[in-house]
Amino acid sequence: MYEIDFAEFPSTSAAASGQFFERAFGWTVTPYGPDYTDVRGAGLTLGFQSAADEQTSAPLLTIRTDDLTAAREAVAAAGGVVTKEPFAFPGGRRFHFREPGGSELAVWCPDA
Repeated sequence: MYEIDFAEFPSTSAAASGQFFERAFGWTVTPYGPDYTDVRGAGLTLGFQSAADEQTSAPLLTIRTDDLTAAREAVAAAGGVVTKEPFAFPGGRRFHFREPGGSELAVWCPDA
């Protein structure tokens, strides 16, 4: 299974970004500390990252999978370059990669 189900955006204030979407559209906000906020209700979960050392330079689309190891192998076999090895975060594990055209994306697998 591979489906895009998440988009992460760089933000100067994760809390302010979340509060904006909550006020403007009534979406549900879940803060994960001072530098990260999830926003749900848009049909696609949005994440806002304000930690400068964790931000990507552009929005990061995230692909959900059931098998992170197989996904990493498939990305490499297809010519993608892993830019961040698999790591844990609240709710699962993910890795980042750059596709041959230069865009960075991520693949994630939820905790069991």
